[in-house]
Amino acid sequence: VLNFLICFHETLSKEMKKLLEAELKRVQQYAVDVTLDPDTAHSELILSDDGKQVNYGDNLPDNPERFSKCACVLGEQSFSSGRFYFEVQVKGKTDWDLGVARESINRKGSITLSPQTGYWIIWLRNGNEYKALAVPPVLLSLKSPPQKVGVFVDYEEVLVSFYDVDTAALIYSFTGCSFTEKPFPYFNPGLNDGGKNSAPLIISPVRVN
Repeated sequence: VLNFLICFHETLSKEMKKLLEAELKRVQQYAVDVTLDPDTAHSELILSDDGKQVNYGDNLPDNPERFSKCACVLGEQSFSSGRFYFEVQVKGKTDWDLGVARESINRKGSITLSPQTGYWIIWLRNGNEYKALAVPPVLLSLKSPPQKVGVFVDYEEVLVSFYDVDTAALIYSFTGCSFTEKPFPYFNPGLNDGGKNSAPLIISPVRVN
């Protein structure tokens, strides 16, 4: 009986993995090319010349589009219909925020990250605390730390989903999202924390296996 149960469990695990991989492949077909918008970047963020990497540690003059308190940056691209997907490498980081934010969000002063204020975000804190910033916030229990996170927005299903790209596992989905205006990709690499969190967030090309 034990052998049968072990075999059954292994078969189930394999089938589950196939389903997860098929779902990730389905959303990866909506991959878009995202670059960071330097005009929105907090003054202490460093963006790479190709607009694909961001980390903390510079000081730039303020402007109206720039976030003043939150160390974050938006993508240059926004999408007002259909579906879109992008991937971000988070390897070597202890803190980060990722997701999408609507165009009219408040960029000056303190910010409350929640769908009610126009943010659909998950974050990592202290190297092992994952949270979806829903109302109320949801603590996420992940089997292993993701090295690369996929972000998928679906206008028709009104959802924002996050995937662990390497394991094809769904991390979290915000459902019933109210996209009254176009959402922009949102990135926050977190403070350097004495070098522990100095690795950049990297927007990665999507490779469908």
